[in-house]
Amino acid sequence: MTVELYNDGTHMCISYDDDVSVSDGIQANQFLVAHDGHAAVIDPGGDLTYAGLYTHLNEQITVKDLDYVIASHQDPDVISSLSKWVVGTDCKVVVPQLWVRFVPHLCRNAKVSSLRDRVIPIPDEGMTIRIGEAPLVAIPAHFLHSEGNFQFYDPTSKILFSGDLGASLVEGQPTGDSVEDFASHIPLMEGFHKRYMNANKVCRYWASMVRELDIEWIVPQHGPAFKGKDMVNEFIDWIENLECGIDLMTQDNYRVQKRTDAWS
Repeated sequence: MTVELYNDGTHMCISYDDDVSVSDGIQANQFLVAHDGHAAVIDPGGDLTYAGLYTHLNEQITVKDLDYVIASHQDPDVISSLSKWVVGTDCKVVVPQLWVRFVPHLCRNAKVSSLRDRVIPIPDEGMTIRIGEAPLVAIPAHFLHSEGNFQFYDPTSKILFSGDLGASLVEGQPTGDSVEDFASHIPLMEGFHKRYMNANKVCRYWASMVRELDIEWIVPQHGPAFKGKDMVNEFIDWIENLECGIDLMTQDNYRVQKRTDAWS
């Protein structure tokens, strides 16, 4: 499913929802940000989403001329199709600095030497990526959930592409169907966030940071988006107060299990 999130005639943001649950893969949203003939794909996904995404992109841009493939972190559902993008386009690869050394492992069809001039590392403090004349700001989201993790804020559309933060694993509910009732949506994302986000400390730091931004949408990599300032603020307030990750760990989580059965 293709969802136009923003289009002013020069600047465009599109979400692509490929529900791969029938293949035992996780539903994931991929994103195109394009400006005046320049384009970037954010979190393009893996082999399960590559063919469909490539076809959708061809409707909007000349894929061969793609400026950037951008990865928020290193997970397979984020960037495991990178080899195909490197071979099939002239793109630069924008990845967190922490994960740069993993890029050659994802590009089996490309010479490592040819990658050196194509990889742009995102420093821990973040950076601004230029899509033509339009800025796309990589903002730190470390430990939410990956150690080296970034989100991408588009000041033109006022969209924050939030990666796994805000994700919900809801079949048949793509990004275009934004959350209507926040309270009823909490059970659909609470378990995921408690397990995958590292600690309330970093949730609070993140909330303090993003309140400085003018955000109209928070669009996660999985499930529907949070549209409008009221809904955006409800999500920020919720995550700011969420106990998660190591906050919930006790000694009971670190015990050797004495089982009578065994693998043979």
